Amino acid sequence: MGLGRDSKSGHMARAAIEAIAFQIRDVLEAMEKVAGHELSALRADGGATRNDELMQFQADVLGRAVVRSETEELSALGAAWMAGLALGWWGSLRDFEMLVREPVKFVPKMVTEERERRYTGWKDAVAKVRYRPRLAEGVR
Repeated sequence: MGLGRDSKSGHMARAAIEAIAFQIRDVLEAMEKVAGHELSALRADGGATRNDELMQFQADVLGRAVVRSETEELSALGAAWMAGLALGWWGSLRDFEMLVREPVKFVPKMVTEERERRYTGWKDAVAKVRYRPRLAEGVR
């Protein structure tokens, strides 16, 4: 789907970044469809969010802002905060607001036509490589 003999490791890395972003769009659109509500932005945390190229491409592919937490693992931090609250180490969640750093916001730069052309290409590529078991002769 675009990679060939002359592809280098950088091409593979870029393909991986784009695949992550397109898969996130697939999931986000499915969630919005079920919820019947469109999200204005995507909030992100985790190791992959340290990659600025991924975060910018994600904003471009979604056509909306991606807000990256400066705290890489919010789930672990939240669990620790709640445990500390339960143990009485602090009186309320406001006691540790000072630990939360300002997020970084990535805004879309890609024009709508380019975004949709690339996303359509992604969906076409996935459709071409999806596993489809062959049916037995005569069975339809």
